[in-house]
Amino acid sequence: MITVKRLALDILKPHHPDVLELARAIAACGPDYRVLLTVVEMDDKTETLEVIVEGASLDMDRIREAISGLGGSLHSIDEVEVQAVPDDE
Repeated sequence: MITVKRLALDILKPHHPDVLELARAIAACGPDYRVLLTVVEMDDKTETLEVIVEGASLDMDRIREAISGLGGSLHSIDEVEVQAVPDDE
């Protein structure tokens, strides 16, 4: 089985909700998710974010839903770390 351990995401979101709420929503997608969020750019209506998500097995569908559910848009996946795990583990 292949598991996703780390993602670097480029996200565009409106100013509201704030970045803390978005980071919490992403972290809530899994029991052990760690989220590091950096505001890269701001304009009158939006914020461009770099978001690093780490965990034992990331669920990209749930993460996408959390982002879009708060009005954000996933622009790109800039980095991915995956690991092969034997099926008997």
